[in-house]
Amino acid sequence: MSLPFSQACENNKDPILNVLTEVFSDRRRVLEIGSGTGQHAVYFAQNLPHLIWQTSDLSVNHVGINQWIDHQPSDNLLRPTVFDLRQPVWPTGIDAVFSANTAHIVSWPLVQALFTQVGQHLPPGGIFAQYGPFNYGGQYTSDSNAAFDQMLKKRDPDSGIRHFEEISQLAEQNALVLSKDYPMPANNRLLVWTKLTR
Repeated sequence: MSLPFSQACENNKDPILNVLTEVFSDRRRVLEIGSGTGQHAVYFAQNLPHLIWQTSDLSVNHVGINQWIDHQPSDNLLRPTVFDLRQPVWPTGIDAVFSANTAHIVSWPLVQALFTQVGQHLPPGGIFAQYGPFNYGGQYTSDSNAAFDQMLKKRDPDSGIRHFEEISQLAEQNALVLSKDYPMPANNRLLVWTKLTR
């Protein structure tokens, strides 16, 4: 069986896990929005056994995610649920959300929908960990990110690296505050948002 494979997932799984070990230490049930190949899910579930890790994605990606779950099963790792930001169905009991490399792939209206949904469904004190490349002060953080952004927009004009300031504004509008902005390898970041208790 040939498993779907992302070299980027392989490269960044340990730096991300180091952060999730800290920020999800008191969480119980995580929804991963956009599980992609499934590599992150199987690795994080194995290394964060106190969590129930719920995979999700568009149905087209479920075969690959299930292949990874079959290859590296964990008692705390759940089969993927269909999740479409245009018509999302949220599992119950979620107190944390993880999403990697989604904001620059989907359109801006879907990024807005992501934050609206997270803000509505996370309980007070809930955590949203968001991984990916971001621009700061209207500037790329590296030449490689600039080239990556051009490639994304050539493939899909509605995609592209998002501006941190615009993401922060979306978060504020949805009662999410930035707890920490972690630098990651390859000019990526891991943004950790906390749902306000109000």
